[in-house]
Amino acid sequence: MALIFVTRKIPEVGLRWMREGGHEVVVSEKDGVLTTDELKAELAARPYDGVVSLLTDTINMDILSVAPSVKIVANYAVGFNNIAVQELAEQGIVVTNTPGVLTDTVAEYAVSLILAVAKRIPEADRYTRAGKYQGWAPELLLGSDLKNKTLGIVGAGRIGSGVAKRLADGFGMRVRYYDIARSEALEAAVACEYCESLDELLAHADVVSIHVPLLPQTKHLINAERLAMMKPTAYLVNTSRGPVVDEAALVEALTNRTIRAAGLDVFEDEPALAAGLCELENVILTPHIASGSEETRGRMSELVGYNINEFFLGHELPNKVEVA
Repeated sequence: MALIFVTRKIPEVGLRWMREGGHEVVVSEKDGVLTTDELKAELAARPYDGVVSLLTDTINMDILSVAPSVKIVANYAVGFNNIAVQELAEQGIVVTNTPGVLTDTVAEYAVSLILAVAKRIPEADRYTRAGKYQGWAPELLLGSDLKNKTLGIVGAGRIGSGVAKRLADGFGMRVRYYDIARSEALEAAVACEYCESLDELLAHADVVSIHVPLLPQTKHLINAERLAMMKPTAYLVNTSRGPVVDEAALVEALTNRTIRAAGLDVFEDEPALAAGLCELENVILTPHIASGSEETRGRMSELVGYNINEFFLGHELPNKVEVA
């Protein structure tokens, strides 16, 4: 029925769904991110009807100018800051994403990162492997307990709420949260307190976990001024989008012990890291893998296939990204 271009290999299940839906699916042979010129060349090669993009692809009308037959861009991600949704909508091009299926996996990962930072687990692993361990000592690599500490959730959507519930129910943390509006769902699920401002939350939280989308108003939401508002014993964890945190300011805050430590799964200029970040012992760095379970990446692929099939059948799309 339709000719679909996939910008990078994704789990086979979604590709199979599209092919079983009668579509011809062409997958990029490059095992890596296509450059702008490479992506344009691929899209210009054949009259594609749809594109499956990844969060590493910038998709706008300049890119799609070489592919006038494209009618849908199915993003293999929850976030869609990589796509100029308004531009595409003005040309009648639909954008879809993969919400919901990542929630539990990313929430679990954020909790894991919080635990790893607070308990200094990677640091302890490096210490032991380096042959420094000479036996038990009363003040060796002391971490922090989470029970009765305050968890600050920035962004009370599905993932942020999932983190709050796990840490409140499982670890006895007190929860405060900040969002542009109160979350009745979170307040019904977890005993928590709404903060009227981000500054208020940062001043009280022992652990700050970030779960906001990347928008113009959230870029550098956590900057030098706001890092200075945090407790010197506080931990910052980011599993949302890298540019939400001013990475250079974070390096300075970690170096000067303005905050105690951080855990980052995302970075401001991926895959590059801010100067000095790798040299710090009080930060855990992981390569954007919060959604990286076999089950979840497979479900994301299924959802991409579903979105493509439903679109070309003319059905309503529950995962259509609406223009703000």
